[in-house]
Amino acid sequence: MDTLCSRMLLILCLAPLMSLAAPPPPTHQFTLDNGLNVLVREDHRAPLVTSQLWFKVGSADEAPGQSGLSHALEHMLYKGSSKTCAGEASAILQTLGARENAFTSKDATTYYQTLAPRYLGVAFELMADLMSTAHLRTSDLTPEMAVIREERRLRTDDDPHDLALERLTGVAHLANSYRTPILGWMHDLHRLNADDLRHWYATRYSPGNATLVVVGDVTLDQVKRLAQRHFDPLPARPVPRLLRPTELAQAGERKLTLSLAVPTPQLIMAFNVPGLATAENRRSVHALRLIDALLGGTHSARLKKRLEFTEQLFSDVSTSYDALTRGDSLLFVTAELASAHADDLDAAEARVWQLIEELHAHPPTAEELERARTQLIARQIYTQDSIVEQAHELATLASIDLPWQLMDKDSDELAQVTPADIQQAASTFLTRERLTVAHVLAEAAHE
Repeated sequence: MDTLCSRMLLILCLAPLMSLAAPPPPTHQFTLDNGLNVLVREDHRAPLVTSQLWFKVGSADEAPGQSGLSHALEHMLYKGSSKTCAGEASAILQTLGARENAFTSKDATTYYQTLAPRYLGVAFELMADLMSTAHLRTSDLTPEMAVIREERRLRTDDDPHDLALERLTGVAHLANSYRTPILGWMHDLHRLNADDLRHWYATRYSPGNATLVVVGDVTLDQVKRLAQRHFDPLPARPVPRLLRPTELAQAGERKLTLSLAVPTPQLIMAFNVPGLATAENRRSVHALRLIDALLGGTHSARLKKRLEFTEQLFSDVSTSYDALTRGDSLLFVTAELASAHADDLDAAEARVWQLIEELHAHPPTAEELERARTQLIARQIYTQDSIVEQAHELATLASIDLPWQLMDKDSDELAQVTPADIQQAASTFLTRERLTVAHVLAEAAHE
């Protein structure tokens, strides 16, 4: 298909979606005197507001022997402070009808609330207090660590798929700290103490290491006034250097075999690839996002259509890739073998490679690429219907030190990726030198 026809097809495919996308809401950014970064997006479609406080600290920042520290501190922040008793901050917010929670990732620790705009000041007051005057007592930590160890048992140790992913990730991140699990290694969870948490809190929860994102039925003046009242009194403190976990470009193929309680054998492949913050150019990252969609993102994707539905080699196959990481990332292929093919993981892996090598040799057709592109752009447009999702993406960009404006440029940048870009990205990044593969065998086969 010639260039003119390809561009006409692009216009025809994307025009209906682009017409659905309203202009981005007014978005503002300012910094308090103590270094706290604040982003405000006005979205007046519903009488709600979401407030998200993100700290640039996660499992990737933890030293050997202190894994799980960031997640444990997230738990402990609700155990009492100068203004609240244990659990009281959550109880107050829930009394006001708020939906609130917290989570820890490899890159960040986040506390968020969605509530009526008239209560935003209450959320700010509670968060400012928790980030500055949490008690972190040993008497509270001891029972809470037992809760966290049980969380690890349930979510990882007793879940064969998640356990396999943890093991694979530890090998795939050969030269960087993304190998550290968010929940921590179990032996470290028996050794963390209150002094560890207090040091982490004092050095990582400084205002200059945080971003406050507010999206919803508010104005810049409202948010600025409340932020200055509740957060400005917090003293400025030194800000730790932001680590960017970066992997070797040619680490070499790595393989591991695991025997776990899975119903049928599983194949997991992980390729070391850049994220948006580490890529030499953003187009290569958008090409990887489209490769993710082309290979396993929909029922018409290559791996799904050919290896699951047509050849029935797999009972399930999918791909995943997170581009919004502080450092380098991984592109995963995850598959469960169908019972009829359960004894031949090597052949299944070889078949996946054949489909990947097709992308090395030949770019996708314009029609196939536009299907994948339309899927990603539609997902981005529909994300704008949620103030929580908008805030999450804005905050993610800020927490990995990228400009928030990239969120509003995403559809335009995806539209620029060509079939040749896809072929180039596949040839560059989906190689054996960047691959870690796990064969997960059913334990029963070895009894």
